[in-house]
This record gives sequence, C-alpha cells and structure tokens, in this order.
Amino acid sequence: MDRIMNERIDDLQRGGCRIIQCPELFCFGMDAVLLSAWAAAGRGDRVLDLCSGNGIVPILMDARLPEEIRREGSVQFTGVEINSICVDLARRSAAMNAQTERIHFSEGDVRDVCRPSAGAGFGSRPHACTSESCLPEREGAASASGAGSADWPDMPAPESFDCVTVNPPYMKADGGLKGPSTERAIARHEVLCTVDDVAQAARRALKMAGHLYLVHRPHRLGDIFRALLQNDLAVKRMRMVHPFAGKEANLVLIDAVKGGKSYVHVEHPLIVYKEAGVYTEELRALYG
Repeated sequence: MDRIMNERIDDLQRGGCRIIQCPELFCFGMDAVLLSAWAAAGRGDRVLDLCSGNGIVPILMDARLPEEIRREGSVQFTGVEINSICVDLARRSAAMNAQTERIHFSEGDVRDVCRPSAGAGFGSRPHACTSESCLPEREGAASASGAGSADWPDMPAPESFDCVTVNPPYMKADGGLKGPSTERAIARHEVLCTVDDVAQAARRALKMAGHLYLVHRPHRLGDIFRALLQNDLAVKRMRMVHPFAGKEANLVLIDAVKGGKSYVHVEHPLIVYKEAGVYTEELRALYG
C-alpha cells in the first residue's frame, strides 16, 4: 500500500458520513453526488453499484435513507470495483461510517458480474492493461483490507437486484487525453469497461422491472440508447445537467427499466450555478 500517499478524509455533510480519498487516483465529483440523489431505493431493495470507485455512490445513497430504514438494514448495497486500492478505500470508509452491515464492496470486473460462467473466478479476469502501474499492489491491498476477490466466492444470482447504479468511464478508449496515470485513464476512458459492458451487466443483474440509474455525458447518448435498447433496458426518465442557465448540458442522468415500454419523460433541466461559484438552491439541497 506504499503507493497510497496523501490520503484524506472528507466530510460528506450527510448523515455524519465521511469518505477516505486518495487524490493520486481520483476523487469523486459532482456527477457521483447527482447520481446518488437521482437513484431511488426503497425498503427491502438490493442495490448493485458498478464501477464503484471509492464507494461514494452507495455510501451517499445509504446516508440519504430514512433513519428507520437504515437501522433495520433492509436496503443492501453491493459495490463492484476492479481497482483493489479503491476497494480498500471504500471498505475502510464504510467501516468508519458504521455502514458495513448494509454496504459491501468486492473487487471484480464488471464484465463478469452475474455471469454464471465466471463462478468462483469472479475478479480474476486478466486485465487489458499490462503496465506495471496498472492496478498496483493488488495482493497487498487485498490483504491489508482483510479480503480480496475471494470474499465473493459465489457469483450473485442473475436477476437478483432491484436497482443498479453506475458512474462509468465517459470517454471512448481512443478519445480525449488520458494523462499520465493509468488508474485515472481506466476511470475516465473505456479501457476496461464500455457502455455496452455496463448495459449487459445491468441486464444480467436486474430483476424484471428493475431500474438502472446512470450518469454520463450527453455526447454519448447515441451509444447509450443503442446499448440499453439492445439489452431490454427502456429509458423512462432523463434529465440534462447544465453548468449555467443558457449553457450547453455537460451531464445527463438516465433512469432505465428492464423490460419496460418505450416512453421517455424528459425532466426539466438541472442548473448547477446561478453565478460563478454560487450553486443554485436545488443543487445546494442535493449536496446538503
């Protein structure tokens, strides 16, 4: 774990929860906060978070639940992340917040989620990146957190989740600047996980009429709609996120239903800033 330097603990200002972050990898952004508010989980639901990173989405979703539901533990979250260091961060954050009875994180490949042929080998798929800096110190990080991919010896049953959330890589593998960090490239570009992989995993994981909640970039809507349609996921709600009124949208929130009929409700736009550096009241409410 020597590569993890400059860890910091940030206050999420929600339910007393905090999160451990490592700026050398990446820190969560507004898109994750918006996704956690966009997604809806109710009593008794099982929620699967794909591309979980440092666990911000399930940690915030759990913190948003009514205290009665949190106490009874009826909503269960499972986060899947391929980077062992991020898995370790997520587990330690959940432990720090006393959320471990409700939130569980596993190291694994989105492409293997709820795939029966993966079986006990979940998390063992060879990675596309062979650089020495790719997913560093996997075994060390797993042992330091007390578990590794072996802590999920049995693949979750297909069609066993009520909700799937995902904040996936936005850029195609050959698009945009990747920068010097392999980890950041994997988080931002479709190196190990494409929008098609996400849609296929959601289809396998979701019960019929279950919901996929997704945040992405508007310029990828063509690819997103195609992938969802091919996997029997019908977009039911969509909301554009604009940095300022009158400015082009830079995020899109999507709610798709497995086996649903094609009827899209486009909600009113979400505006982030009313002026430079000043959030709108709605955005402040989502954060607070």
